[in-house]
Amino acid sequence: MEQKLPLPPFTLETAKEKIQLAEDAWNSQDPERVSKAYTVDSEWRNRDQFVNGREEIILFLTQKWKKEINYKLKKEYWAHTENRIAVRFEYEYQDLNGNWFRAYGNENWEFDSNGLMQKRFASINDLSIKEEERKLK
Repeated sequence: MEQKLPLPPFTLETAKEKIQLAEDAWNSQDPERVSKAYTVDSEWRNRDQFVNGREEIILFLTQKWKKEINYKLKKEYWAHTENRIAVRFEYEYQDLNGNWFRAYGNENWEFDSNGLMQKRFASINDLSIKEEERKLK
């Protein structure tokens, strides 16, 4: 059986560890690596898009990182329960025209008993910034 440590029920320490592992995976910009943290039938809401399953996750992230270059993400613990974690995040990226943006948002995560994320709901807002306003480098 496929597992992704740490497993629920989460403590404050293991919730923060899970968040750091997610941040590291997303900053790798490797869709295959990121997808392995999710169940094969994972459900996402990302802004106005609905993504279902690992294959769609890989496709979504591949397309995302073709358009969002110089991507850098920071996730921050907000709250947790036994098998759920809420995070606040921000990331910065450059579009294909060289314009910089900072995206702010919140995510709600739900995990199965094997530590794989089965649900991810993300609310995200983008803010146009100047290169000298970047915080994440």
